[in-house]
Amino acid sequence: MSRWTSGADRWRRRTARVGLVGAALAGLVAGLVVGGPPAGASAEASVAAGGRKTITGEIDGAEYRVELPARWNGTLVLYSHGYFLAEWVPEGVQVANRVETEQWLIEHGYAVAASKFKNDGVGYGVQDGVTDQVALLDWFEEHVGEPRRTVSSGMSQGGLIAGLLAERNPKRFDGVAAMCAEYDTHATWNSGLDITFVVKTLLAPGEDIELVRAGEDAAASRDALAAAIDRALETPEGRARLALAGAVANIPGWYAAHEPKPKTTDELVAAQSLWTKWAYSYGIGPVGRTELEARAGGNPSWNTGIDYGRLLARSSQRDLVRDAYAAAPGGDLGADLKRLAKAPRIRPDAKAVAYQYRHGIVRGTTLAPVVTLHSTGDGGAVTDQERWYADQIRRHGNSASLRQLWVDRGGHCSFSSADELVMLRTLLDRIDDGQWPSTAPTRLNASVSAMGPAYQKVLDLGTGADLPLEPAYTNFTPPRMLRPSR
Repeated sequence: MSRWTSGADRWRRRTARVGLVGAALAGLVAGLVVGGPPAGASAEASVAAGGRKTITGEIDGAEYRVELPARWNGTLVLYSHGYFLAEWVPEGVQVANRVETEQWLIEHGYAVAASKFKNDGVGYGVQDGVTDQVALLDWFEEHVGEPRRTVSSGMSQGGLIAGLLAERNPKRFDGVAAMCAEYDTHATWNSGLDITFVVKTLLAPGEDIELVRAGEDAAASRDALAAAIDRALETPEGRARLALAGAVANIPGWYAAHEPKPKTTDELVAAQSLWTKWAYSYGIGPVGRTELEARAGGNPSWNTGIDYGRLLARSSQRDLVRDAYAAAPGGDLGADLKRLAKAPRIRPDAKAVAYQYRHGIVRGTTLAPVVTLHSTGDGGAVTDQERWYADQIRRHGNSASLRQLWVDRGGHCSFSSADELVMLRTLLDRIDDGQWPSTAPTRLNASVSAMGPAYQKVLDLGTGADLPLEPAYTNFTPPRMLRPSR
């Protein structure tokens, strides 16, 4: 019997209410029909073979799904999803990063739940996410029962939501599990502006590209940025400028989850440019900004007062830039930095900046234990977010409550279900025992291997391929964030 399994058994023994809850679940479907859902909510329930119960419905315009095991152990994992593009919205409601994680948790007695958030979860739905998840937790406590412990889990933008939930509702959450998270999304959008500003200024001068407040021109501006990136890859000078665009935001040169980190300068720049194109020109470029600006009441991003030479000097990617310019016969880094310095700057709208400070940044005041998981090559949620978050907890919370775990892969959220479950089990051990178990990579990788082959697949978001990979927990020191909001 593993240490973690024995810990779970201890929890079951000392939770007297659990057996009663398990019996009460048998009447849940009838209870929902007789008692009815609360105002503004709907619910439908079904019972699968083995006693697993699925409840779906809507609360104030937000779909939700709850999965209940036949015998509930008293723990609820409340999951917050990431940023959805309007062109890609998953069907149904996700309750974990991977379906194998969902199945394992339910088979081992855990309840899992999630809201999809209003507007189908599309765009910068942080404010909606916090509100809708609390509404779902309220519903769960009223119709299922109050959990003995509740874990706030989330990935990418949902990792921010998971952290905000625990900070703002400290008595309702016993721990936080954040994967590939962005904790200062205001900094992310500012850095995204820096990237596209460099692309427009150096690679598409004179073109009609609106980086902010694009309105009806947003799609055309997005496509023009993408075309400029594609053209730049064809020449050494273009590749050097692409390296500079990525470097001003610490973007690494590792895009593919299923491939080793590139080695040559051209390969690194090509990989880095995929982040620039897909995450920052398409994802949170002009079209994504239009959606954010509608929520925030204006443009929250700026580059007034920004010296891109100084950003480069502090960047984790400065050596790549120097190598790329050295390989470009017509490249002149000094001249390009002067062009950036002279280019007209973009100012924010004060109302929108205030919106971001209210809804887009954690404070680091969470006292409940927090475990984070990040890929070392993530250029969508850059690893400097983790260093910044650790600094905030050190200043405003309890640094002993935090453990940060790393997987040595490229890609965004490139985790197997075994990676995810080992992270969750680490947090649950901390909640149960009051102290962290060993998080040495060798121990974590052994635990990942022990999960078996069914739990080893990793999705590459770029290709859509879902392939088994070897365990890859590692030690890692992330760079400092270049433009933190605090």
